[in-house]
Amino acid sequence: MHSPAQHPEPQPEPQPEDATGARRPAERGAQLDAVLERITYANEETGYTVARVSTERGGDNLLTVVGALLGAQPGESLRLTGRWTSHPQYGKQFEVWNYTTVLPATVQGIQRYLGSGLIKGIGPVMAERIVDQFGVETLDIIEKTPERLVEVDGLGPKRTTLITAAWEEQRAIKEVMVFLQSVGVTTSISVKIYRQYGDAAISVVREDPYRLAADVWGIGFKTADTIAQAVGIPHDAPQRLRAGLQYTLSEAADDGHCYLPEDKLIQGAEKILGVPAEPIAAALGELVAEEGVVRETLPDPVLGEVSAVYLVPFHRAEQSLADGLRTLLNAGVDRLAAFSGVDWSKAFDWLHRRTGVELAPEQADAVTLALTEKVAVLTGGPGCGKSFTVRSIVELARAKRAKITLVAPTGRAAKRLSELTGHEAATIHRLLQLRPGGEAAFDRDNPIDADLIVVDETSMVDTILANRLIKAVAPGTHLLLVGDVDQLPSVGAGEVLRDILAAESIPRVRLTQIFRQAKESGVITNAHRINAGERPELSGYDDFFWFGCEDTEEAAKLLVDVVTRRIPRKFGLDPRRDVQVLAPMHRGPAGAGNLNEQLQQELTPARDGAPERRHGGRVFRVGDKVTQIRNNYDKGTAGVFNGTVGVVTAISLEQQTLTVLTDEDESVDYDFAELDELQHAYAMTIHRSQGSEYPAVVIPLTTSAWVMLQRNLLYTAVTRASKLVVLVGSRRALAVAVRTVSAGRRHTGLTHRLQLGMPRP
Repeated sequence: MHSPAQHPEPQPEPQPEDATGARRPAERGAQLDAVLERITYANEETGYTVARVSTERGGDNLLTVVGALLGAQPGESLRLTGRWTSHPQYGKQFEVWNYTTVLPATVQGIQRYLGSGLIKGIGPVMAERIVDQFGVETLDIIEKTPERLVEVDGLGPKRTTLITAAWEEQRAIKEVMVFLQSVGVTTSISVKIYRQYGDAAISVVREDPYRLAADVWGIGFKTADTIAQAVGIPHDAPQRLRAGLQYTLSEAADDGHCYLPEDKLIQGAEKILGVPAEPIAAALGELVAEEGVVRETLPDPVLGEVSAVYLVPFHRAEQSLADGLRTLLNAGVDRLAAFSGVDWSKAFDWLHRRTGVELAPEQADAVTLALTEKVAVLTGGPGCGKSFTVRSIVELARAKRAKITLVAPTGRAAKRLSELTGHEAATIHRLLQLRPGGEAAFDRDNPIDADLIVVDETSMVDTILANRLIKAVAPGTHLLLVGDVDQLPSVGAGEVLRDILAAESIPRVRLTQIFRQAKESGVITNAHRINAGERPELSGYDDFFWFGCEDTEEAAKLLVDVVTRRIPRKFGLDPRRDVQVLAPMHRGPAGAGNLNEQLQQELTPARDGAPERRHGGRVFRVGDKVTQIRNNYDKGTAGVFNGTVGVVTAISLEQQTLTVLTDEDESVDYDFAELDELQHAYAMTIHRSQGSEYPAVVIPLTTSAWVMLQRNLLYTAVTRASKLVVLVGSRRALAVAVRTVSAGRRHTGLTHRLQLGMPRP
């Protein structure tokens, strides 16, 4: 297999979400018609691809082509434009500048094309039958007289209709692609645009290309901007400036900010747009007037006050969340009023007899608080008894026949909460029964019927989701928020747990006592050492190990060996189900992206005859561990959400679907066009692991991840493990991670809003 090292890449193309096609040199270039046989290497970040193709005149000899081929599938006939080059090791190659798909002309080409999963309803077996029946006329018959397909053994009217519809869609997409490729759009993005707008795709792209960034997932401002330039929209057009401002705010939200200070926003937009500040400031004024964004003066601990600019959904959510928490805290009714007159010494004696464990004073305070205050927070690090405290709260509430609802942000966290308490727990999304579009079945008008709601792993709940949940809590219901505030904040915008704890009006208990049994664990002891800025103890424990390796690429190889051979051999853990690699970043030799490729080769290698599907730089196989990377409210029974992990259980080339069994035991189908919603999850970034727990965690620490080596990142990774932690890499990188405190807080206004009009406790 060709590796990136063997094929030095040209200057990087834009990243996939902003990639709008290959570069188009001024010279005309050579043309090559060929069938794509296989892709041997694809870099999803740059779009650079190494592939093998066959030509009619080449017989069985395959040619190597390199360049921008993301989106093309094996079996397709391609018309490639580029130039012939000579590689010092691999000889003659064709460097691809761009390509279009064409219909094959030979019987073999037609059979390969139809059987490759490009036309829904036709798999390899049926493709062979159709071509045996109609020969070189096959594509003409599908195009002009598709009713004749019933002549093929096994094809009835229903399936014939499906194939005809799929063929029509493919043809329509190709017609749209002719235009889209003329303005520099790749094949895969063209399919998305067509599926969003249908026959209106061309007019939308011509008239308002910036709509694409808002309407089509996976298309960013840069893609839309490149298209806009191609269709003649001026560099300083007001619609471009407004779109650039909204994109800058959207990027900030992806980094966790609910708003940006106005001066930061304008500076950021200047860099993106290449336009002076004055017209950008004028465009911001227009956006505010049109209510496309919200501008508000907020207090700032350093600057005194700032002009804060929000995207509308984040402003609404933050305001509504603060109002909702204040309303709950001050509710005139109490659904756990029975606890207001309880003799707590008797209650704790009863609990001691029931559980066999005596609560520490901090834990007893937390139990009392949760059952007497309508909103309370329980925080603390590992080994401090948060779980047993929650179990105690549930036991006492049960004794009073209270209606109890337990929730967590992820399926794994919900399962763990259920096991700890002996009470059923659900994910927040399933509890709320979120519907297509993101609206919930439960809200202020239809609240959850519960006396006590416990939310675990609150540190990973973002502002939008927290607001949806709080809106569904009935006045008088007790709400307990549980989490470790020292972990990384949520992937989505906001710092909900930290902001609530910073508001003095919200009752809280922080558990600090580490219990004796926990002190014997290297995982827990070292988590607390890291959190205190001390180096972890790398020897002397049977659940915490260090493998030193200064070279980043060698460290990646060592990590793969640790995961696939050493841990299974020593601990009997399954490398796919029980072991999770958590990397500080996605890119680089020891980043999650490259580690996923290497781990997939070891754990789920290609097998002759086994179906697989390539999408961009990834190839999916049955048995692959995958994760969802966006909220999709249309999938599954109640949506599939960012961070959901599962295993690929089936791939159907005929139906163009891939099936995933999620960690919530739900089987979910993905059309091939939706596979950009999935990433491999043998390795994932530490940010993506929040709220989850794994038997074993393996963490690469290398100097190539320098900018991401931070204390709370490493602390979060270590605390994801229940049984075993293995660190692999450089002592210098470890020292930097322990020493470096995360730079700065997120821009949020929740603490300020919570304190408005609230009495001090």
